[in-house]
Amino acid sequence: LSHRGVRTSSENGWPPVEALGLWHTAGLPLELPVSIVPESPYLVPFDGSFELAKASSDPPDDAAGKKANKDKLKALQAEMRELQQKLYASDGYSLLLVFQAMDAAGKDGTIRAVMSGVNPAGCQVHSFKQPSAEELDHDFLWRSATRLPERGRIGIFNRSYYEEVLVVRVHPEYLEGQRIPDMPVDLLQLWYERYRAIRDHERHLRRNGTVVLKFWLNVGKDEQKDRFLSRIDEPSKNWKFSSGDVKERGHWDDYMEAYEHLLNATSREEAPWYAIPANSKAYMRVQVAQVIVDALKAMNLEYPTLGDKEQARLDEMRDLLINE
Repeated sequence: LSHRGVRTSSENGWPPVEALGLWHTAGLPLELPVSIVPESPYLVPFDGSFELAKASSDPPDDAAGKKANKDKLKALQAEMRELQQKLYASDGYSLLLVFQAMDAAGKDGTIRAVMSGVNPAGCQVHSFKQPSAEELDHDFLWRSATRLPERGRIGIFNRSYYEEVLVVRVHPEYLEGQRIPDMPVDLLQLWYERYRAIRDHERHLRRNGTVVLKFWLNVGKDEQKDRFLSRIDEPSKNWKFSSGDVKERGHWDDYMEAYEHLLNATSREEAPWYAIPANSKAYMRVQVAQVIVDALKAMNLEYPTLGDKEQARLDEMRDLLINE
């Protein structure tokens, strides 16, 4: 099989990793201003070698217990609070956190728990559900681009533009509502082009000061089932349950294939993915918080300093206040 002249080696005709990783055609340099890729055992490699079947949804056997993880999270929250204040004050970098997962993986709870210590004035959360008529009249990146964080702020995407290569790939009938001119006959070409658009978009963000970190919360199928049953059996959780969630569960294998492809195609130095085990919420939250804190530390943030003229002006204002 071939794809625009690129040889394919997989049985389903998927382009090889080296094709998915092409960045330019003019020999332009690829170096980023500063590399900010926090180390983690769950970092998805940049060479396309990630295998979802080998990615455990459970924490390692020697992982700390629930109480130890809660204590660790509190310590990380305190660090994050101080670092966020510096991020806000310095007004240079911005931080974009992208969360993707199957239903009941714990996206909402993780965002709430991990970010509970930050100043809400410097943080914004956006959830992306079914696109509106206005959003469908634009390209698939438009609605998220209008919600990107300003300099000095943390932006959180609870789901994101990646839905366009996840749910839309699993349900290609949704493309009818997007009215895309010159729709490729082979949808493989469309997904490939969207991956490349996403990589270009994220690279543009990184080169302009937005650090992008992406988290796939990897919940197991059995664990998802247990959480769905809990939502049905416990009255206080009934509001969380949707019959559509069970329907989507029937497409589990299709979603896993889509996740493996997008993780390999879009985990890069400028916007790394982290495949975090999600069967233990306490462990998952610590792993997410650690990556965020390490990224903020790597920015080498400092409070702004005043020049001599500004400092002299402050001294003058102090004297005026004291001598009122």
